[in-house]
Amino acid sequence: MRYLYFIIFILFISCKQTQYSTDFKSSSIQTDVRYLASDALKGRKIGTPGEQMAALFIAKRFKALGLSSYPANQDYLQYFSVNKNAHPHAFPAEDGVDEIKGKNVVAYIDNGADQNIVLGGHYDHLGMGEFGSLHMGAPQIHNGADDNASGIAALLQLAKDLQTASKDYNYIFIAFSGEEMGLWGSNYWIKNPDVDVSSIAYMINMDMIGRLNKERKLHISGTGTSPRFESILDQANSYKFSLVKSASGMGPSDFSSFYNADIPVLSFFTGQHEDYHKPSDDIEKLNYQGIMDIAKYINSIVHMVNKEGRPKFTKTKDEEQTRMDFKVTLGVMPDYLYDGEGMRIDGVREGRTASNAGIQKGDIVLKIASIEVMDMMSYMKALGEFEEGQTVDIVIKRDGKEMVKEATFVK
Repeated sequence: MRYLYFIIFILFISCKQTQYSTDFKSSSIQTDVRYLASDALKGRKIGTPGEQMAALFIAKRFKALGLSSYPANQDYLQYFSVNKNAHPHAFPAEDGVDEIKGKNVVAYIDNGADQNIVLGGHYDHLGMGEFGSLHMGAPQIHNGADDNASGIAALLQLAKDLQTASKDYNYIFIAFSGEEMGLWGSNYWIKNPDVDVSSIAYMINMDMIGRLNKERKLHISGTGTSPRFESILDQANSYKFSLVKSASGMGPSDFSSFYNADIPVLSFFTGQHEDYHKPSDDIEKLNYQGIMDIAKYINSIVHMVNKEGRPKFTKTKDEEQTRMDFKVTLGVMPDYLYDGEGMRIDGVREGRTASNAGIQKGDIVLKIASIEVMDMMSYMKALGEFEEGQTVDIVIKRDGKEMVKEATFVK
């Protein structure tokens, strides 16, 4: 019997080691995600011990890969703090904390070049879901496997692969914190950079790239921020991705901080899903080969862009500003990978406008009142025309058939 207990104990230790420890130099995408999205980190919320554990893990991975730390940073860590009083709507009021302290993890491949390329993604998440969660029940750990352990795992893979890239550039790798609370880490870094901002040729962002679907749809934002991006993205696509491109350099992720500094940007994303900002965003639901393919694709893009020289920056329409102009929502999750006519719904929140009207996941919104909905942007603009309590007819398409649903806008 003691022998049986010993065997069970050894198996238990082996499982724990497989789940939580790693060879920092040769770690794989899957083992990186497994650690970052483990319960031990309790959701990696900024300012918590879980964020500290994640930051130290990423720093150790950078060090093991042979990347340098800037002299201004201590062990790859760039510390910052945000005063809560300046952001009264961004925090849960009951926690009694006036200042949130966070840290970016920054490393670089120093080729002695005059120009720099930044690659990044955020590593923080929602902790126990006190703020920003779409989970309706009791507090639970939000592991954020897709959001955004997936992007950080790809960032670490690229930190390894780009060591053989063009020596005409230095490569800066940044794992941002505070993204979930308002792009805090990337905003801080761009205002307190380790290099001259004018030396940054372009920035690549990876946020939620862990759910590549069977159609291999990959959304890329910022394609209009440099004239050459469109053609290079197509040329480098030997991975048979179905690309959904957005020209705008503005969006709800860290690339916006760089675009606002007049830097060309590209941001990669595999789409929303029902587990977004919920405890169910866990490791078993990720497409690990998909993450690797996206990392390889980005590697190819970097090589192609570098071969043609520094890309020219181009301003784009500030599409994201329209998202702030509306007072109501349908309470749905749009399908950001849908590129047909209308706005397809990828998820519906119970008790909200769409749910109350009988609108379902998979429905395509074609018209709200008299306003035609041709795409995501026209959908956002349409919402800006309505007030809470107002009742409208919404034309949807379901299973190829159009139908009308009466909806009353609620909070």
